[in-house]
Amino acid sequence: MNGVNDPPLFIKDIKPGLKNLNVVFIVLEIGRVTKTKDGHEVRSCKVADKTGSITISVWDEIGGLIQPGDIIRLTRGYASMWKGCLTLYTGRGGELQKIGEFCMVYSEVPNFSEPNPDYRGPQNKGAHNEQKTNSMNSNIGTGTFGSVGKFFFF
Repeated sequence: MNGVNDPPLFIKDIKPGLKNLNVVFIVLEIGRVTKTKDGHEVRSCKVADKTGSITISVWDEIGGLIQPGDIIRLTRGYASMWKGCLTLYTGRGGELQKIGEFCMVYSEVPNFSEPNPDYRGPQNKGAHNEQKTNSMNSNIGTGTFGSVGKFFFF
């Protein structure tokens, strides 16, 4: 599908069931920490690229290292539905890597992680185009903060 050396996939092209995703995004918001029954920390982070935003679920200590404004490359990620919302995950063997960029054009809309009752799964092609047009305002920004340099999360 989308190998590590392939150009990154845009958020607008992410569908439930896709695996081995390579995506570059800016972190907009870090959600509060929740704990699983077996003690893992999970954070839901809102991330975006120029095509829209999505929620990524980040587990354990990696979530504590991510900050708003970080520009990150996800490799070997996957997408799935969680409580009716499209969500991005790191996946087994996946990596989140801060990249040396410190500026990125992004758009918060459309938010592909908003609940969409028409989205019944990967077989429903075109459902991602059924976003409400009244939410298509100009929430476009340029992230101008973040660290210069490379940091790997292990």
